Amino acid sequence: MTFDPLLDAPLHIQLHTAAATLALVLGPMAILRPRRDRLHKSLGYVWVAAMAFTALSSFAIGNFGVIGPVSPIHLLAVLVLWSLWRAMRAILAGNVRLHRVIMQNLYWKGLLIAGLFNFLPGRTLSRALLPDTPEAGWAVIGAGLALIFAPELRRIGLFRPLRRLSGSAPIAAEGSTDR
Repeated sequence: MTFDPLLDAPLHIQLHTAAATLALVLGPMAILRPRRDRLHKSLGYVWVAAMAFTALSSFAIGNFGVIGPVSPIHLLAVLVLWSLWRAMRAILAGNVRLHRVIMQNLYWKGLLIAGLFNFLPGRTLSRALLPDTPEAGWAVIGAGLALIFAPELRRIGLFRPLRRLSGSAPIAAEGSTDR
């Protein structure tokens, strides 16, 4: 691991990385605090500012553009800004449940998924954290997405944990005619 790619990156990428890292670290602290707690509110406001800065600063990064300088990650940035606005509107209106759902989704699906795609070979963070094996970034992305989406896959029945064998019917031996 080497921080040279980050230190050599343009200032807007360094600021973007710093804001995203701050949001990544503060997110669980704000999510796990009791609601209406002063620390929850303070952490939340800083987290919202970090997320907004991360989303806005992503528009200055255009080296992975699909249509000119615009890439699919920029659509995610627009979605983040919209979601932040909706979540703040919800809490100001007293809708705690909607606020909680939006904020948790922003952290677990928005921030973490966008963060995983920084492990694509050639990206600055990938070059910093995986300098000798850039192809390992694909494994990090796959493992991260699997962990993030495992609850949804389990819920819709695509992934079910193995049942314990105790109390279940015995398994017939291979080639047995007992059915």
